[in-house]
Amino acid sequence: MTKNIYLSLGSNLHDREKNLLLAIKKINERCGTVIGVSSLYQTGPWGMPDQPDFLNQVIELESDYSPHDLLEKLLVVEKDMGRKPAPRWGPRVIDIDILYFNQEIISEDDLVIPHVGIPHRRFALMPLCEIAPDFVHPLLNKTTQQLLEECTDPLQAEVYVPKNS
Repeated sequence: MTKNIYLSLGSNLHDREKNLLLAIKKINERCGTVIGVSSLYQTGPWGMPDQPDFLNQVIELESDYSPHDLLEKLLVVEKDMGRKPAPRWGPRVIDIDILYFNQEIISEDDLVIPHVGIPHRRFALMPLCEIAPDFVHPLLNKTTQQLLEECTDPLQAEVYVPKNS
C-alpha cells in the first residue's frame, strides 16, 4: 500500500461538518484506509469571495490505487455527495483534491501532483502541517512547515470549533 497520500477536503454548502465526515467515510470505504485526519479549519472563500466560508481539512490515505484510479474514485465520491458543475472556486458541497501522492510528480491535463496550489493556500497548508509538518514537497524541496512559514495567502485559516462542543 502506498502511504503519504494527502487529500484536501473542503465544503461550504449545507452542513459542512457532516459533508466532511461523510466524505471521509466514503473515501475510507472506496479508496483505501484513512490513517490521519487534521482538525477542521474555517477559511474565507478563495478565488471567488461572494460565497459562504469553507470548512477545510486534510487527511492522509493509504491506498493500493494508482494516482489516476484514485482520482476517478474521488470524483465519484464528489458526484455521489451531490457536487454539481460550478464555476471555478465556486461554492460546493464537497471538494476533494489530491495534494501529494507520496513523492510522485505527475503533470498531465487531468492530473497534476503535487497540487500546484499547495504553497499558496493557507487553508491547505495549516491542516497539512498539523498531520505532516516534515513532509517534503517533491518539487520545492521544502517541508510543509517551511511552506506554511513562507505562505503569503492573505486569507486566514482558523481551527473550527463546532457549535455543539
